[in-house]
Amino acid sequence: MDTSPLLGYSMADDLLRSRRLVRHTPPPLRGAARLLRRASGRRMRLREPSFRVRENAAEELEERQSYWAYSKPVIVLDLLWNLAFVCVGFTVMGLSMEEKPVVPLRIWVVGYILQCVVHVGCVVVEYRRRREVGFGEVGWGSGGSGSLGSGSDVEDYGSEQGMADDETSVTKHLESANTMFSFIWWVIGFYWVTDGGQTLLCDSPHLYWLCVTFLAFDMLFVVICVAVACLVGIAVCCCLPCIIAILYAVTDQEGATEEEIDRLPKFKFRKTGNFEKLNGEAQASEGLMTECNTHAPAEHVISQDDAECCICLSVYDNGAELRGLPCHHHFHCSCIDKWLYINATCPLCKFNILKPSNQIGTGVV
Repeated sequence: MDTSPLLGYSMADDLLRSRRLVRHTPPPLRGAARLLRRASGRRMRLREPSFRVRENAAEELEERQSYWAYSKPVIVLDLLWNLAFVCVGFTVMGLSMEEKPVVPLRIWVVGYILQCVVHVGCVVVEYRRRREVGFGEVGWGSGGSGSLGSGSDVEDYGSEQGMADDETSVTKHLESANTMFSFIWWVIGFYWVTDGGQTLLCDSPHLYWLCVTFLAFDMLFVVICVAVACLVGIAVCCCLPCIIAILYAVTDQEGATEEEIDRLPKFKFRKTGNFEKLNGEAQASEGLMTECNTHAPAEHVISQDDAECCICLSVYDNGAELRGLPCHHHFHCSCIDKWLYINATCPLCKFNILKPSNQIGTGVV
């Protein structure tokens, strides 16, 4: 078990940021979206574009969470949490020098403390590396980097980046090895504690309760982290507008500004096909998108398959306000405006609306 599953570079990160021991395992949130695609079949009637939007949203959420995990408050809490485990471990061992457990609990506690120390070292190294290269180097809607300057600047940047990548690789391998060892060590500790049973409780009460506390904290936090990861995955797949609304409310503007969003064309949708209902629910119908606030409004024909917002999964009603992107994808204004505020890329094809001249090959729904 990880020594600090709740904070920092921990089991929660493995679940939410896909920092896994198996390097090529699909990231969990995107994997959840793909699993939903295979399991839903016709029952949920989710189209391919809707799944792509959710997979892209899961990818961006994982990227954002990776930077949250290395923010200064989280790092400080992570270090304090692990150092507290180290201090408690040494203190209890000092108070239990006369205890003689039937199983080597002291060795297990020392191994547990060593895991905490290694974890703290890896977190500090990774945090310093990220500070040096800059937290904002990669972010939502970055859409590629700009010019790096002269040739010497490029060479210096490349050499520094190579050294940083090497350091990161060593740190990641060490943290992965520490995580694997901690899991095996947790199993060993659980076996020793349960095997000693009542004898340990009578002969070595301090060491016994110390080990039980460490084991219980690890199990509790891992369960919490797994539950949170599952809830986030379900929310991304089934309630994406809620995730976007929360991010819109709690984060600063990192995508397009309100002025840049308002410059995108707005349309009114009007149904032209038959109004059908299935089980009391309105079905998508073909129609026309008419541009608003212009003297010569353009009209675009929308097929029945495309008359649905891929974010909220609601069909376009008469009079619905739609936002058209340069990549020719369209969504409800209330859905896409919040998304673009935190991420200036199309949630369907990842077209960056702020750098249209640098992108080619965009698709049309």
